This record gives sequence, structure tokens and C-alpha cells, in this order.
Amino acid sequence: MIAGVAVVLGGVLGFHRGVPNWPGRVGSLLESFLPWVGVLVVVLLVVALVRRSAVALVALLLPVGIWVDTFGGLLLPGEESSGRGLVVVQHNVSDENRDPAGTARALIEAGADLVALEELVDPQLAAYEKALAADYPHHVIRGTVGLWSKHPISGQQLVDIKPPGIEEGWSRGVRAVVHSPYGDVAAYVAHLPSVRIGTGGLASQRRYQSAALLGRAIAAESVEPLILLGDLNGVVEDRGLRPLTSQLEVAESGFAFSFPAAFPLARIDQVMARSATVGHIRTLPATGSDHLPVVARVALG
Repeated sequence: MIAGVAVVLGGVLGFHRGVPNWPGRVGSLLESFLPWVGVLVVVLLVVALVRRSAVALVALLLPVGIWVDTFGGLLLPGEESSGRGLVVVQHNVSDENRDPAGTARALIEAGADLVALEELVDPQLAAYEKALAADYPHHVIRGTVGLWSKHPISGQQLVDIKPPGIEEGWSRGVRAVVHSPYGDVAAYVAHLPSVRIGTGGLASQRRYQSAALLGRAIAAESVEPLILLGDLNGVVEDRGLRPLTSQLEVAESGFAFSFPAAFPLARIDQVMARSATVGHIRTLPATGSDHLPVVARVALG
């Protein structure tokens, strides 16, 4: 029994792309929590040890090996690169945040070059602009997303990632060129539509459509390197983000589960890059949001 379950878990880990996405987008739902399959493996290992089942222990080598191969690198501390690089912070600040000034101060303490924020709404927006102004004199806001930079920016423009069927005025994408000490960098900030888990499974069609639109915009970008920061409402293993992960590098180490802040289960706040390397990604302490901020160093060139 234990050996059979171990083989099934190994198959799920190794061939999750083969799990059909219907009904209810079960494939994406599985991929959203794929690292947690390791917890089931640990439970089986304890049971196998208690029962002294040699067959089960041998069978468990399969899921253990696949889990380590898939996620083991994320457990490494990561090397702090020096020289050409930017420290970036990504945070969905929540439109219900009751302490925007305190949230801003917490983000400033990270000492980042770039800060990307989502769910910027009035009247909190004014508080963020005021609190961040001294440390980040350059910023751009489009709709409910914004980018703050220590370095000059230009080429600010809206990135249209609005899926069909959403009302006019919905604006969650922005692009700018950051004139860093190491050369120009294209910076994108995006907030993909939310997904919902219900009796019918995972409702994520609009996120799929928005990710495809963002992927097209990034594919057409001529400035290199490129950094994408955002609440993508999906983990990097989720096939729904393939329009992005197929052309961008993700963090080399760190799980950095960012949502929900009270008991983080997944990292849906992402830092990705092209012609650059995202090093170790980690979370910052909780703010007034239901997300945790994430911070990473992006090595350029």
C-alpha cells in the first residue's frame, strides 16, 4: 500500500505536466501546491519506518529523488552576487491596507533599487507616494500598479493585459526603462487577475488570457536586460504562466511563499528576468497586506 502511494506521488511530481487541466483546471491546481507533495512523502516515510517496511522505503526513493531534483536547489541559501546587479522588491500592498505609511517604511528598509507595488488605490496611493519620495525620486503609476526607482526612468507606458470581458478602466500593467549604473533595464510591473478555488475547481481563465497578453508584450521588448515584477496569482510551476516562464528566468533559490501572509502556502509574487539572473528570493516581514513582500537581487549581464 505505502509503496504504491509512493510510486503515485513520484509520478505526480515527475509528470505533473501530463495531468489534464480539466475538469476544473486540476492540473494548474496541482502545480500551485506541488512543493507540498514533499510533506506527504515525509508522512509516508514515517509510516514506513514505523512499520519497518523495506519495500516501502525503497519505493520512497522515487518521490524523494524527484522532489530533490525539482525543488532541492531552492533550499540552498544562494550566493550573494556583487557588482552589476539590482536589488528589487515586489509587493501587493492590498487595497485594504490600513497602514500604507508603515508598509512603505518597511519596504524602504530593504534598501532595494526598485520597488514594485500592486493594488494602489485612493486614498492609500498618496501615502505611498509621500513615504517613498525621498528614497525613490523616480516613479510611474498606471492604474493600480506602480514602479519606484532610485535611478532615473523613461519610456513609461501602459501595458494592456486586460482580458476580454473585464470593464474599461481595469489597468494592471506598466513598463518603464530604468537607467541603472550598469545600463538600461526594461522593467515591467503586472498584476494578473485573481484565481478562485471552488467546487468546480480552479477558475483561472482570465489569468491565462492576461498572462498571454503580458507574454506577447515581453516578447516584443527590445531593451535588454528585462525584469518582470508582479503579483502573477500563480506559482512558477503553474502551466498557466508558461507564456512568461517559457521566456524568462525565475529565482535560482528560495521558496519565499508569499500568500496568504497569515500562513503562506505559495509564492504568487514573482521576480523574473531575461538576459539577467534572479538569485536568492526571500520574503520580508508582514506588512498591513494579505501578501508578504519578496526581495531578490538580479544580476545583470
